[in-house]
This record gives sequence, C-alpha cells and structure tokens, in this order.
Amino acid sequence: MSTRTPPKSLVQKFLRLETAGGFLLMGALVLAIMAENSALKPFYDLLLSTPVELRIGELHLAKPLLLWINDALMAVFFFLVGLELKREVLTGQLSSPSKIILPTLAAIAGIAVPALIYTAVNYDDPAAMRGWAIPTATDIAFALGILALLGSRVPSALKLFLLAVAIIDDIGAIVIIAIFYSGDLSTYMFVVAAAAIFALAMLNWRGVTSATPYMLVGAILWVAVLKSGIHATLAGIVLAMFIPLRGNNDNEEPLLIRLEHDLHGTVAFIILPVFAFANAGISLTGLKVADLMSPVPFGIALGLVVGKQLGIFSIIWITVKAGLAKLPENVSWMQIYGLSVLCGIGFTMSLFISSLAFEQGGGDTYAMNERLGIIFGSLVSAIAGYLILRLASKPTLKD
Repeated sequence: MSTRTPPKSLVQKFLRLETAGGFLLMGALVLAIMAENSALKPFYDLLLSTPVELRIGELHLAKPLLLWINDALMAVFFFLVGLELKREVLTGQLSSPSKIILPTLAAIAGIAVPALIYTAVNYDDPAAMRGWAIPTATDIAFALGILALLGSRVPSALKLFLLAVAIIDDIGAIVIIAIFYSGDLSTYMFVVAAAAIFALAMLNWRGVTSATPYMLVGAILWVAVLKSGIHATLAGIVLAMFIPLRGNNDNEEPLLIRLEHDLHGTVAFIILPVFAFANAGISLTGLKVADLMSPVPFGIALGLVVGKQLGIFSIIWITVKAGLAKLPENVSWMQIYGLSVLCGIGFTMSLFISSLAFEQGGGDTYAMNERLGIIFGSLVSAIAGYLILRLASKPTLKD
C-alpha cells in the first residue's frame, strides 16, 4: 500500500477553489445585509426560523433551519478541514518539524493575542466574556480571495504559508469549541460515539477504501456527538482522521484525495456561502459609531485588526531572528506583515463561534451586535492587508 504525496495541481486547484469561494462569501455577506435591511427581512427571518425535523423510529431531531446549517453543513466543512489537515501532516506543508514550527507558532499567537485583547476590553462583564474566542479565527477562503486580487504579485509560497496557518488556526478553533462551547454531556451518547469511533478505526485498519461505510458510520457519529452535548461539527474532524490516505495499489487514488476533490467545490461554492448568508445579516437601522465602540464589537474588531497582526508578525519575527525557522522562499518581511494583517479576516469562523457564544449560548443581549465587530474588523483587515501586500509585492511574469 502506498501513501502518495498529492500532485501540485491538487494544491493549485484547492487554492483556486478557495479563492473563488472567497468572492462568493463577499457576495453572501452583501446579500445577507441587504435582506436584513429591506422589505425582504420578514422572509429572511422566516426562512432561517423554518422548523426542520428528522425522525427515524425513536430518533427525533428538530431544529430551525439556521441551526441545521450551523450544525450539519458546518460539520461537512470541518470534515474537509480534517482531510486537509491529515494530508498536510502526513505528506504536505506540515509533514516535518522544520515545516510546521513557523505556521504553528504563528497560528497560536494569532489565537492568543486577539483573545487577550478582547478579554482586556470585556473582562468585567461575564456575559460578554463568552465571546472571547470570536476574534481568534481566520477565514481562509476570504483571505485567499483577497490574495487573488493581487494576482502574480503574490508568490505561491506566501499562499501556501497562509494555508498552513489557517489550517492550524482551525484546529485551535476546534479545540476551543470542544472545551468551551459544549453543553450538558450525555454518558449514553458518549458510549455510542465511542462505538462509532471504534468502527471507523476498524474500517481503517482493515484497509477499506470505499467511502460508503465511512459515511454511514460518520452519520451515526454525528448524531451521537450532537446528542452528547459536544458541538456536532467536531464529528467531522474525528471522521476525517480515519479516512485512509492510501490505496490498495499504486494505481488507486486514495480515498482521502478523492473526498477532497469531491467536497472542495461543494464547501467553497455552497456550504460556506449558505452559512455566511444565514449568519451575516445585521440590521443597519439606527446604526451609530457608538454601537461599534461598545465593548463587545469593539473588543472583536480590535482583536481582529490589531491582535492578529501583532501576534502573528511578532512571533514570526522572534522565531526567525532566533534561528529556529526561516521565512518561506521568496517572501519578504513586508509581505509577512501584510499576511499577518490579512489573517484578521475572521468572518465565517468568527460568525460561527459567535453563534455558539451568544445566540446558542444564551447571550441574546449581544446577538447581532457582535456581528458588527466581526464584519467591521474583517473588512478593515481585508482592505489594509490588500494595500500592504500590493505595495510590498511586484508583479511577476509567472505565479
């Protein structure tokens, strides 16, 4: 059996899909705000609150459409993240200590510093403190969409470095969700989830390379995790860890690579735009500058705009100057700074965490209000990152 490094064209295809998906995210953001601030608002709200039920025997799942999007569709997104992570760790950008140290430290600092800034602004309000993780996320699709606007000015090594940082950032988000945004735990459902994980391990050990058995057991795992009190999207990551990156012979494309091919377009062009449309609606009625300066949105915006660049750029500078790692090939310090600013685009993941922190977590006082900080901070980071990278990069004949 072989574990093959995916061809360079796969990475290039991924970057193109994520880039196009970034532009769709921008469009979904605009549409959501238009719907929330027009005569379409009643229909928009009605759509998201539409009850959707699934019943199989004694199993009964009933949620409004918004929560199906956040719990089910985002589980597919995290499944794809898990596939990318496993491939990168085994054969790609994260496959050796020399490759992993710089993006790992950058991602950790990019999580810690924004969280500290948000905490400094909101430490005296226990309800607001539920949102401390909101500015820690980076939206890879949106960020790559901005890089695409620069065309050949941006070296491929910078795009791959952003990809590595964002994947590790997503791991951090997963850990945060599992530890801080889970509900009351069900021992019975934990047992069911453990049995499903054991079944996945056996499928992998027996060398099963058909997707169907993994997906069937994965569906059981998703329901069990959903009912257990841990956020259901984590089932996607767990399932991905057992998808084999090998074929039964050298001529067979590994199941993990096949699933990545199949899911990239769906996630980039459907799931993430749908999620953004469902979660980005913010009312602009009576909006004032003072609203942005209230502690929650201000802490989020400050964390994204200042915290991300401060944490990421500082730790990269310290690590490189200490001789522990090197900058990516053909990448300048100014380009690293521009990338650090660009990582302040939280958008999709920040919206997702905010839905757990406030809307699903009982903090209705801050629901909608925190989206102002997410959107403002992400847009400022996008514009500033683009301008810095444009000034720091010269066009080349070949990307």
